[in-house]
Amino acid sequence: MIRMLQRLRRDNSGAVLIEFAFVAPILALMSVGAIDMSNAFGKKLQLEQAAQRSIEKVMQTTGELTVEQTIATEAVCQYNGTNENGTCKTAPITTANVTVTHRLECNGTVTADADCPDGETESRWIQVVVRDNYQPMFALHFAGLNDDGTYHLQATAGMRTE
Repeated sequence: MIRMLQRLRRDNSGAVLIEFAFVAPILALMSVGAIDMSNAFGKKLQLEQAAQRSIEKVMQTTGELTVEQTIATEAVCQYNGTNENGTCKTAPITTANVTVTHRLECNGTVTADADCPDGETESRWIQVVVRDNYQPMFALHFAGLNDDGTYHLQATAGMRTE
């Protein structure tokens, strides 16, 4: 019996399995985190692309919609995609998730006036902000999680119009 116990003590054949049992949960948590963060980053890139593509429509209004409505509709279409018939899908975001703002600068200073005084350099800007929430796939959460269990994502694009 003593010889058998001595032989078992020298046997290392199960050591790798035990070491792997200690390391496996850590590797799994790291993989889960990487997958979730990759999905969130992909969604953020989609938002940025929707914002950039919609701002390109600033001069392509149809006359049926205002500039703001055209930009907001384009952002929704770019983010959600289109149906087989070419119409915009209505989920996951709507035009309520899109904010379009204008600003006027006179000699480089933002003003609330409608026009700049004579002799000052005028520049008009338009900005679009697209927002969405990201619901993590796994119960493990990282920094930045909000009370509603989601991450709030947003993308901003802007351009000078005059």
